[in-house]
Amino acid sequence: VQLQACGGGSVQAGGSLRLSCTASGRTFSSYVMGWFRQAPGKEREFVSASGGRTYYAESVKGRFTISRDNAKNTVYLQMNSLKPEDTAVYYCAAGRTILGVTSEDNYNSWGQGTLVTVSS
Repeated sequence: VQLQACGGGSVQAGGSLRLSCTASGRTFSSYVMGWFRQAPGKEREFVSASGGRTYYAESVKGRFTISRDNAKNTVYLQMNSLKPEDTAVYYCAAGRTILGVTSEDNYNSWGQGTLVTVSS
């Protein structure tokens, strides 16, 4: 599956952004869809995933919401109350199983990344 992410941008702390990731193919609903992020100088980390239920990293719980529209082959990440530490390149990813849903190894297709910058 090919993934195309968009929606990044620059926002002040406390603001909101919504990321979108659209997938090619006809089996989107069967995929576990995840969001990861990589901040400058840091390793890529899990943010959220959707696959039967939703999963969130502790650092974003209560501020970010993942949702998906299977008819549009799209997964969204609504990000509210953004903080400067949320600044990163955000990647969407598609996997086949919820086992190890927070691990990059679970996903075999990745989008190109979209930059989110939060200023204080």
